[in-house]
Amino acid sequence: MSRAQQDALSRTALGVFRLNGQFLAVSEKLAEPAGLTAAWWQVLGAVLPEPLPVAGIARVMGITRQSVQRVADLLVREGLASYEPNPAHRRAKLLAPTDAGRAAVRRIDPGHAELAALLLRELGGQEAFDETVRVLERLSTALDAVERAGRPGPVTSR
Repeated sequence: MSRAQQDALSRTALGVFRLNGQFLAVSEKLAEPAGLTAAWWQVLGAVLPEPLPVAGIARVMGITRQSVQRVADLLVREGLASYEPNPAHRRAKLLAPTDAGRAAVRRIDPGHAELAALLLRELGGQEAFDETVRVLERLSTALDAVERAGRPGPVTSR
């Protein structure tokens, strides 16, 4: 690996770490008026389309099952989600949003739409925004492929 490749990897990682912090901060601000945290919103958002087991949510979000379990239990306790039977697995219940959970997420929509519009303007339009999404998705797919190949560590040549 050349020094330029290593520098590109380092700059990419630092940029993504910074973006993660920025997204978490703005998500906390957006979620607060709805009585949610960024983590609660993230987990609820994962199950809005369809109920999922905790392990499935963790896979989609790229975080640990234990982190999702802790948030899921809090959401259930607060009446924002419920556990439902899972026909595919007796012990791994499905997490589903309640009407209160859906309503809380809907309260975030105006701020979410405003942020999307501001980012669209800052990025220079829809085409640039779409390209940003494609690049980030490509990076995530590439990292998944590297991990599946068992190559997240040092690569040595013979």
